[in-house]
Amino acid sequence: MKNLFKKIKPISGFSHLFHFGLTILLPLFVFIFVRLDFTQLAVALIVLSKWRMFAVKPRFWPANIRANSVDIIVGFSVIVFMFHSSGPGWQLLWALVYAIWLTVIKPAQTSFLVSVQSLVAQLFGLMAIYSWESATGLELTVMTGFVCFLSARHFFDNFEEPYARLMSYTWGYFGAALAWILSYWLLFYGTIAQPTLILTIVGYAVASIYYLNKTNKLNRLLQRQFIIIMVIVVISILVFGILRLGNQITKS
Repeated sequence: MKNLFKKIKPISGFSHLFHFGLTILLPLFVFIFVRLDFTQLAVALIVLSKWRMFAVKPRFWPANIRANSVDIIVGFSVIVFMFHSSGPGWQLLWALVYAIWLTVIKPAQTSFLVSVQSLVAQLFGLMAIYSWESATGLELTVMTGFVCFLSARHFFDNFEEPYARLMSYTWGYFGAALAWILSYWLLFYGTIAQPTLILTIVGYAVASIYYLNKTNKLNRLLQRQFIIIMVIVVISILVFGILRLGNQITKS
């Protein structure tokens, strides 16, 4: 399987430079299509860029789709961010962010950067989901759980965790449950929704503890610091949200 992907995705020589050039062109064409209001073509372009997922026997397709899910999430999220951007400058900035993702973060194979891939995918995916103003509570719940599950699975597979599936389902369920509860009083801090903020903070803390433990760098003091900071920040967000909601109810 690995040899097959090496043939499909060159790692040296002219073919590598050609492949790198095509990778750089992808954010540019996505930017152009969004600017021309051809958002569907931008989505189709990202889907077509993942043709390598299907260049193997069909029995490998589900595994390939799961392995490429964080890249797909980031790509679709960037399109959403471009679509909601106020001007070409912000859209170009998102194209640059996408180019950095494709050329620096996505190809990385170190444990740290693969962990970063998972965190970025979850953050971008949740931000894109909660920018959908007409979404129902059920839609938010399902999509949040789905993004959390795929991001967690990418993270745990990086460490060859034997309970990766169970732990990923648990995190996905937690994300979905939180989205379902908070969808009844959805609050935003700027452009970031409350569920996105909480899941990002909790996910970062838990992932950091797990990463440090796997790399033999975790001690009891660090663990306590992560947990205490996470609890304080989450409680502060919830209390502020309750007070803000109370003010809104009083004014109405």
